[in-house]
Amino acid sequence: MEYKDYYKILGVDKKATTSEIKSKYRKLAKKYHPDLNPNDEVAQEKFKEVTEAYEVLSDDKKRKQYDQFGSGYNFQGGQNFNPNDFGYTYTSSNVGDFSDFFDMFFGGGSSRQTTSSKGFGFEDLFGGVGSRKKARNRAQYNSRFNISLEEAYKGVTKPVSVNFNGQNVTLDVKVPKGITTGKKLKVKGEKWGIDGDILFEINVLEDSSQKLEGNDIIYTAEVYPWDGYFGGETIVRPVTGSIKIKIPERTKSGQRVKVKNRGFENLNKVKGDLLVEFKIVNPDKLTKDQEDLYKRLQSSYKTK
Repeated sequence: MEYKDYYKILGVDKKATTSEIKSKYRKLAKKYHPDLNPNDEVAQEKFKEVTEAYEVLSDDKKRKQYDQFGSGYNFQGGQNFNPNDFGYTYTSSNVGDFSDFFDMFFGGGSSRQTTSSKGFGFEDLFGGVGSRKKARNRAQYNSRFNISLEEAYKGVTKPVSVNFNGQNVTLDVKVPKGITTGKKLKVKGEKWGIDGDILFEINVLEDSSQKLEGNDIIYTAEVYPWDGYFGGETIVRPVTGSIKIKIPERTKSGQRVKVKNRGFENLNKVKGDLLVEFKIVNPDKLTKDQEDLYKRLQSSYKTK
């Protein structure tokens, strides 16, 4: 059987306090958690290792038993030994998340006390301090997903795939219209076989032509040089609906015009404005006569 050096696995000193052990575990568990590393078997194994190490070192009784065994025989991490030589009778059951080494000392199966049962689980890794009191009564898991600006404006029911305990689960998440980046949605997990609530953080993606600044929609409108110079009209198509706007004379790239109350309406029914930002662009193709005109302009504006 392989000897597990739990101090080395967590990267803490043998004299580390419980607080130091907990802090180190939080960092490593966040790094290797299966929900953040789907289909990554190496990360999942590392998560099991650090969780097992924390299970022992965070419990005074288990830690004392482990320390007495390790110090008495001066084992090194990864070293193999025969449990029978040290008074342990053990047969591997190949059941459970923890190693044979752990089960030799503390037993496997349903009698095992997990970190979640001690009040330090997923919700403590990813939830805020204020959520812990509530989490004692009901498990809460955190995740996030992206939606488009149009989906945020209109609302959408979106299938979202999450990984729980190594299994992918697809949930239908109803996203209300007017949601913005950073807002969170709570979904009850029982329907999908998940024991607890899932708290999804929303991220609204920027569009190639439009984005949000608060509740204002910044829409990029491409116009040709002559329209920018002489002025004119163009149709823009933000998520709030198509609208014809005027292009002021002598318009430069980056210049904006505002259309009141045609912006994004948030969850509180507060509506922003539409800000159309002009971008001067050239056509992809020109006729021979059009190219000649460009050449004449180029020639007349050459730096002397």
